[in-house]
Amino acid sequence: MERLLARHAATAESTRDARNAAAPPRPLHIHLVDPFPPGAGHVWRTGQSRLYLMNTQSFFPTLIPDQGVAAAPLAGCSFNDWRGAMRAEPDATLSGADRTELATLAATGFPSRALYGRYLSWCFARLLEKLPRGAQVTVHADEAKRVARDHERGGFAVELLGGESLRADSVVLALGHVESRLSPAQRELRDDARAHGLAYLPPAVPNDVDWTQLPAGDTVLVRGMGLNFFDVLGQLTEGRGGRFEPTGRGPGDALAYLASGREPVIVGASRRGTPYRAKAELDSYYPAGVELRFLCEDAVTRIHDMGATAGFDHDIWPLLHRDALWAYYTTLARTSPGAVSPGFLPGLDALLHAGLDGEARDWAEKLKVLEARHVEAGRALDLPALARPLSRQPLRPGGKHRFASQAELDDAVLAYLSDDAAGSARGEDDPVKMAIGALNAGRAVIKSLVADHGITQESWLGELRGWFEGFVEGLASGPPALRVEQLAALVRAGVVHFAGPDPVFRIQGGLFTASSPWVADQPWHARHLVEALAPANRIQGTASRLLNNLQADGLVRPRVMLASDGGPVVTSGLDVSAPPYRPLDGVGRPVEGLYVLGLQLSSVQWGTAIAAQANAEYRSGYRTVLDADAIAADILA
Repeated sequence: MERLLARHAATAESTRDARNAAAPPRPLHIHLVDPFPPGAGHVWRTGQSRLYLMNTQSFFPTLIPDQGVAAAPLAGCSFNDWRGAMRAEPDATLSGADRTELATLAATGFPSRALYGRYLSWCFARLLEKLPRGAQVTVHADEAKRVARDHERGGFAVELLGGESLRADSVVLALGHVESRLSPAQRELRDDARAHGLAYLPPAVPNDVDWTQLPAGDTVLVRGMGLNFFDVLGQLTEGRGGRFEPTGRGPGDALAYLASGREPVIVGASRRGTPYRAKAELDSYYPAGVELRFLCEDAVTRIHDMGATAGFDHDIWPLLHRDALWAYYTTLARTSPGAVSPGFLPGLDALLHAGLDGEARDWAEKLKVLEARHVEAGRALDLPALARPLSRQPLRPGGKHRFASQAELDDAVLAYLSDDAAGSARGEDDPVKMAIGALNAGRAVIKSLVADHGITQESWLGELRGWFEGFVEGLASGPPALRVEQLAALVRAGVVHFAGPDPVFRIQGGLFTASSPWVADQPWHARHLVEALAPANRIQGTASRLLNNLQADGLVRPRVMLASDGGPVVTSGLDVSAPPYRPLDGVGRPVEGLYVLGLQLSSVQWGTAIAAQANAEYRSGYRTVLDADAIAADILA
């Protein structure tokens, strides 16, 4: 909507006949169809709990472009600019909770999702106030159930769930998160749970869940320890009257939890056995002291020149791995000079520049030798161990388990949480966080490579999404450091426990059980299981009436890629043309006048963004704005 209005205004201004300035401009009528209020929508509803935080700091998000587009915005600003303006002169639409949060929210703070929703609503209202001549916006508080070609008049007919039908020349599918059907394994677990009178909570937007159905004192198994895990924790602890108080003991042990007595016993479980690592406390999204020297613009140009023949493991990861090594060791040498010998960095620099032509097969072995000679024992960078921190735990006698008891596992995870929180507090002085910062910056470069068709299909499936995606998300997509401090306090208070890596969930003896091959102790038993996961973003398996009807009518189809063995793989997103993204119909032809924006582009873009980054350093940081701008330009052409 913002890009359509901005381009409409710019076009009207440039084509206006000075001799007939009063001539009416070309009309533009935008219909917004959404069952939730426009602006905040579903995920960012303004009435939700303040315990649901964004995963980016105030300085990060913007709805309004600040670069990369020719048509200047008509209204609005970045979230951080809005935050400052609302603190200085609060808008009448702000609630008391909004004003209280704004009073202490800093540029580096993590806003609540409710406050971000207020920002989105404010931007929407400002755009309506600045409608250019000839533009009209109509909001339909309804759900679109079908988009069909209008063969008689051209364009499309958009059928709404409430019975209304809209005629449109163009339609943009900007659907965001939509409901999905459960996987076969999840359906089986749900049906077995019902048969035994157990409570199974499937993947959902956290604000949609009634958390009161989980009784105080009962054991609750929570599967998944990513971002939704921390949402669950907040509702079952602070949301029930518990309080965190400062201990004065410093990072890693900074908080104590005072229970309300209404908490359940929470057992977290995930494949790695630990939550995502916390974000470093920084003044910028990417560490200021980290520079990508290998996965840089020159390297990206070379990869682009290869066409769609680049492989992630062969062509991209070796460069990013070098950047992570350099970020780690330069930080280590600066902050702990005694941990490396004086000649280490020059030798490392030379080695990192060697083998880039693919001829140095023993490069990894040379790195190990160099580290063994010059790096203090236990201080060498071990990236796989960062992603699986419990793997460093030695096997117990007999070689079957790493932990003799659940209590021993809890102690190990608590030590990991405390160390991680302390590392976040050190910010740019923490070598591990700077290595992760390099991986995060490299991820921004990779996003552009993927969107520009710079990687083979088999590498996308088997390498980028096969191992790297989960690896980097667990390291670089974690929660605010505050959340990890709070989790550590909950573990110390006995409110939260852990099941161990690679957990197995069953129903036995009329109860859910969760056991881990890493732990010798008895499994956990519970009457409640929460899937702390977002609903799957897959075209096949979606519960969206609209997407299912579009597929049934042959207007869209999921993208199919070829794996390394030549077999077809149905991917998560729609099959689309080059930008501006039009869906391909059942026979593979772009559907003129129909466009796709956002999460349903997950088969041609990696890490589809919800919002743009203000003052983005990398092009992928404002890719969504560029996509919207290209669609608007095509519609108005």
